[in-house]
Amino acid sequence: MSNSPDKLTIELEGYAPTLKRLRQISRLLDNAITIPGTEVGIGLDPLMGLLPVGGDVLGLMFSIYIIIESARLGVSKSTIGRMIVNIIIDGLVGAIPMLGDIFDVAWTANKYNMKMLEEYLQTPGEKKKADQGFILLLFAGLILLAIVLISLPVIVIGTVWKTLFG
Repeated sequence: MSNSPDKLTIELEGYAPTLKRLRQISRLLDNAITIPGTEVGIGLDPLMGLLPVGGDVLGLMFSIYIIIESARLGVSKSTIGRMIVNIIIDGLVGAIPMLGDIFDVAWTANKYNMKMLEEYLQTPGEKKKADQGFILLLFAGLILLAIVLISLPVIVIGTVWKTLFG
């Protein structure tokens, strides 16, 4: 089976609607508005992070969607693992009040994940859909991460409150 450039273009065109949707979500989350006079972009992810507890979880849900779609497109488990590490870093540091919001501007996990997805899809070789068990396990693990991200700030705020007013 030859992997000529024409064949790769045809194969990537089959992914076009999904890639377009995922690029739009990634751009909206990480880079929707460019700060005038700079090349720095701000997306909804750092803005949602300003909402106590729920904002970071909402951003994580969109990031989870990108990863699940990547798995459905046949991205390797090792690449999926690197994508998950990106959103774990984004989620955990993003959960820290104020510091996390500044970090979210610089750490564009969704943009990095889209780059990994596109590079993987451009690599010659046979792509296959991820098995349903893997996708369910992935989804369950990421939901568990979302629960941790909700619990962590609540515990920290509760501890600080007890220390100050307890």
